[in-house]
Amino acid sequence: MDNFYAITIARQFCSGGNAVGEMLAEKLGINMYDKQLITMAAKKSGYHEAVFEQADEVASNSLLYSVVMGSSPMGSLLFPNNNLVTNDSLFTLQSNIIKETAEKESCIVIGRCSNYVLRKHPRLLSVYLWADLDYRIKRYEELYGEPKEKDIETELSKADKKRRNYYNYYSGKDWDSATSYDLVINVSKAGVEGTVKQIIDFKEMLGY
Repeated sequence: MDNFYAITIARQFCSGGNAVGEMLAEKLGINMYDKQLITMAAKKSGYHEAVFEQADEVASNSLLYSVVMGSSPMGSLLFPNNNLVTNDSLFTLQSNIIKETAEKESCIVIGRCSNYVLRKHPRLLSVYLWADLDYRIKRYEELYGEPKEKDIETELSKADKKRRNYYNYYSGKDWDSATSYDLVINVSKAGVEGTVKQIIDFKEMLGY
């Protein structure tokens, strides 16, 4: 583990976190983990991927309670052994996979409270990405088009609130506070390539 490093990326919704992570992974020649963690956690636990998808970056303990208790016809498919599963247990499963992965290879992990999960990693670089509202709105339109029922600013705020609640709940720290990270970058000012360069430069400065 001494030779491996981990870069975690927390990000505002539509700030370009995935684009930064993908380019960074390509330039560094390491793997990036985002939605792949859902598949990995599902395979390890034996639960359906839909369980992790619905609980992804959600803070509440009560999610899927009605399914587990048998009030949903999907219950037998998602939980074949009818075991009670809470968001806390799903968080633990996914966290263990993040830790195990970071012990075996240098990697980039997107979201999922990963800087807290890997806080004891000896070669951790935690990054928080944000962007100006106009930049995020434009990116949302490029990725998803115009929402049918709500305006884009509402959608951005809703997604950020979900991520903030999740991070604050499990870490006890503030998701969008600079004091929670090693490096904070405004992607709308630096651009995706500029952001990647800053992260690499900072990593090299740390000697990773």
